[in-house]
Formats: sequence, C-alpha cells, structure tokens
Amino acid sequence: MRIYRTDQFALPLPAGHRFPAEKYQMLATAVARFAAPLMEEAPAASAWELQQAHAADYVAQVLDGSLPARAWREIGLPWSPQLVERSRRSVGATIAAARTALLQGCGVNLAGGTHHAYHDKGSGFCVFNDVAVASRLLLQEGLVRRVLVLDLDVHQGNGTAAIFRDEPRVFTFSMHGEKNFPFRKEASSLDIDLPDQTDDTSYLTLLRQHLPALLQQQQPDIVFYLAGADPYAGDRLGKLALSKAGLLERDQLLMQQVRDSGAALVVTMAGGYANPISDTVEIQTNTVTAAYQLFGPGM
Repeated sequence: MRIYRTDQFALPLPAGHRFPAEKYQMLATAVARFAAPLMEEAPAASAWELQQAHAADYVAQVLDGSLPARAWREIGLPWSPQLVERSRRSVGATIAAARTALLQGCGVNLAGGTHHAYHDKGSGFCVFNDVAVASRLLLQEGLVRRVLVLDLDVHQGNGTAAIFRDEPRVFTFSMHGEKNFPFRKEASSLDIDLPDQTDDTSYLTLLRQHLPALLQQQQPDIVFYLAGADPYAGDRLGKLALSKAGLLERDQLLMQQVRDSGAALVVTMAGGYANPISDTVEIQTNTVTAAYQLFGPGM
C-alpha cells in the first residue's frame, strides 16, 4: 500500500474562496502520524497521459493558460501556473495509486476524485478527471479488463459518467444527492438518487443492497472509490445527514467487500466542505485509516 500526497504544491486562491484548499495539508499531517513511511510525493501526469481522457486542445489551453475566462468560471478556480502543477499532480497521484493497487492491493490519493471534469471541459472545482485518466491508461496498457467506479461523493460523478458513456469495460456507479449539484445529471451505468436528509440507516441499507451485486456482476480488476466526505450532516454543500460514524462504516463496508472480491482498490478523497474544516479532515483521516487497517503493513 502507498499513499500519494499533493499538498506540497500550493493552490493559491483569493481570500474568502469557498474551496477549502487547506484541508489537504491538514489531512497529510494527520495521516503522517500513523502512516508516514507509506507516503510519497505525487508524480505529475504528462500532457499525453491527460489526453487519454481529455481533448488535446483542452489540455493545451489549461497548461498554457489560454482557456477562455468563461471556462475558468465554470471550473470555479482561477488559472495560475501553480494550479496547473497541482492539477497534474492530483491526476498523477491517482495513476500512481492505481499502479500500486494492482501490485499491492490498495493505493490512496490524498486528493483526487475530480469527477465533474468532462472530456473537453472542467467544472465544479475539477480541472482534469483523475479517475478517467487512470482508467483509460490501465485499459490501454492491458493491465485491467474491467473497471468499476464507486462514486460516493454527495455530488453526481457527471464528468466520469459522460466520459465512459460508450465504454463497456468501465461501469460507473454514483450514489448522490438528488437535488444537489450538478443540477443537470448525466446517466451513469447506475445512479442512486438520494433525498435530502438521508441518514446513516437509509444510506447504508442502500449500499448493502447494491454493492455485493455490483462486484459479483462486474467482476472488476480494479475499483476506484471516490470517498467523498460531503454526505456528512455538517457539510455546507451536502444536504444529506450522515454522521462521522456512518461514513466510517460506509468506508469499512466498501473496502472489505472490494478486498474480498479480489479486486485492486484505489481510494480518492473527492469532496468535503464542512464547517469547521477539521470535521472534513477527521472524516477523510478515518477513510485512510480504514484502508491502512485493511491493506497496510502486516495486513
């Protein structure tokens, strides 16, 4: 098991920006307390790697800063050389985590899960789609035959669904808030729409109903898990009502079943917008702890 971090690469944002960039350094500090020997700096994805899931002209415009202002407004982050580097590292972390998972059972990206990015545009704080890029690379190289994306961020994985709409080797599962962003949903392979204020019991019951069948039917070689912290009751952008304990039970349930299936597991953090931010960090630290307890040294 290896854990890849991107927090060393600054993400400069205007004062008062709603994206909680500081959570990444806080998360890395917390994870280092129990897993420091497993942590590595994320490599940067190359332009060629990014082009496996994204249009070449979109990649070029992001990298050189020529993407139109309206496109950056849809992304919600201001362009800077540092943003480009951070975005490349976030994708590189998921690629590296996927390669690690195939060899060691599990790889973790302490960022990633940027599932709103489409083939030819970014959206919702997502510049490039890390899971899509990594999946395409593994399929292209013949390292996997079947990919399962388990997206449990509170927001639908619209970009991922659109990118893989016509790719039968990738099954996209998204369990998300029905009345939350994106307000125009795409069609995943399977979507579970949740009403506002869905609680632990209802959420976990649905996950238990669907997860075993998905793993049995799809027989994936690798699973990408978007472990969003934003279904939490205290999340500013969530609208659901899960507790920290419920989210940890979600993580443990999913990871154990994926491990039992024999598939490799890649964990990405995806969203989390709690106030205070320490709640998001605690939830995501619990996610990494759950992975460490199943796949870490001596396990």
